[in-house]
Amino acid sequence: EQFLTGTSGAGMDVVLDCLAGELVDASLRLLPRGGRFIEMGKTDIRDAGVVAGEHPGVAYQAFDVFDAGLDRIQQMLVELVGLFEAGELTPLPFTAWDVRRAPDAFRYMSQARHVGKIVLSVPEPLDLEGTVVVTGGTGSLGAVVARHLVGEHGVRHLVLASRRGPDAEGARELVAELGAAGATVTAVACDVTDRDAVAALLAAVPAEHPLTGVVHTAGVLDDGVIGTLTPERVAAVFAPKVTAVRHLDELTREMDLSMFAVFSSAAGVFGSAGQGNYGAANAFLDGWMAKRRAEGLPGIAMAWGLWEQITGMTAHLSQADQARMSRGGTLPIGLAEGMRLFDGALRMPAALAVPIKLDLRGLRADAAAGRGTPALLRALVHAGRRQAQAGENGGGLAARLAGLTPQEQETLLLDLVRAQVAIVLGHIAVANVEADKAFKDAGFDSLTSVELRNRLREATGLKLVATVVFDYPTPLALARHLHDEVDITGDAQSLVNSKIDDIESLISGSLSNDAKKAGVILRLQRLVTKLNGIGDQKTNSAVAEQLESASADEVLDFINEELGIS
Repeated sequence: EQFLTGTSGAGMDVVLDCLAGELVDASLRLLPRGGRFIEMGKTDIRDAGVVAGEHPGVAYQAFDVFDAGLDRIQQMLVELVGLFEAGELTPLPFTAWDVRRAPDAFRYMSQARHVGKIVLSVPEPLDLEGTVVVTGGTGSLGAVVARHLVGEHGVRHLVLASRRGPDAEGARELVAELGAAGATVTAVACDVTDRDAVAALLAAVPAEHPLTGVVHTAGVLDDGVIGTLTPERVAAVFAPKVTAVRHLDELTREMDLSMFAVFSSAAGVFGSAGQGNYGAANAFLDGWMAKRRAEGLPGIAMAWGLWEQITGMTAHLSQADQARMSRGGTLPIGLAEGMRLFDGALRMPAALAVPIKLDLRGLRADAAAGRGTPALLRALVHAGRRQAQAGENGGGLAARLAGLTPQEQETLLLDLVRAQVAIVLGHIAVANVEADKAFKDAGFDSLTSVELRNRLREATGLKLVATVVFDYPTPLALARHLHDEVDITGDAQSLVNSKIDDIESLISGSLSNDAKKAGVILRLQRLVTKLNGIGDQKTNSAVAEQLESASADEVLDFINEELGIS
């Protein structure tokens, strides 16, 4: 309708179709003046005569590329190659996914979220006879990385680039040390913010040991609150991050690299007080590596937390500055563990790793003291409190269900299922998940079905079979199955016992007045009498029947009413 409206009802001259059902009929209506309808799909091929009768002037052709014959196909391909080489045609856009993320790629495609083609890329191992360039290579962290590449990865050819090159403090000793370990190492003075200087650096890499990897560790700090960050101060921090990495990216694109690793910062992920310029520069690196990965190129941004060793970037900081940077739930990273994290990040199929050392105990203590928690870490702290509360109350899904009516239990479980379905299918809102719509009609396949099973198993603690989504084919049916599987009775008893323990603790800790004790004792005796069936049999029988069918909350209300204690 939009196409017809946009052409004032004139429609199209040619329609290329790969749809099915009523969508084919809608596409045919785009040819009100006649024209050509080329069917490229295989699932709903129409009869050309019927189409001509219903849509006068429309020539219908179901197309199969092999109908043209091999010779004609060759001619077409040769013609297409010439058009691409001449720049008259451009390739379709594509997004590359690491082959280890193939399930994610297929899920992304099944949700029709892609534009163009999806390509699976296979990571190449580091060529040990090739050359690795380490920028900031004579600095503290650069030297650590260089030693690690030689000692642990077996790299034989290194170029250590820095502003001062061989004149940097300790540079000659580092070159000699790595040379003694069997590597050929060159320290080069190079300003990586200068594109021509970077081009010359890369051109000097010997052809017999071509460039195979880049590790960019360079960076500077110039901290200050937003109001003090002048354009000059922002530019000074951006240069060794944004500018340098763009030069390295552009100048190595035609080289067959196996590694392109940049040292980013957690400041770009979590935010850091006084580091608006630094956080923004590193956030750019994180995004740029994602762009490289999507284009089928190697790229990993490592958003480091605070290092234990004083580096060139942090040497000028006061103790107060370092304390400020170490706050926020993280601990300093030691050099050995840092290199283990470095190796782990290199093996990751993702474009961003956040190697930080979390101090969850400190975070929870800060939260309990009201000192606040970084936004991205609040879920970790909240989860800890929620688990503690769950343990105190009998814990788990069964305890949450125990105090609800059957209808409320079904509603809670249905909401749980719909929330997980929304996550798996990539819906923004749970409202988009219909309770009675079959999973297969909603777009589930075998991969997404297993993912939903795994998520529900984690959320409920139940042992669910891999085919549970097929056995219970709608969210409502699945929610009712979960209800049947949860043992509510046992947790209800635990919940009641836990509350009685609380009452016992309250009595022993707060009743110092003899008169108050006597009143509580009388209430307890009356409760025990009722529970033992002593007294008015008719009343006791009614109470027993009520308790037999009561929910956990109703039992607790009964205790509260009898004792007068909540």
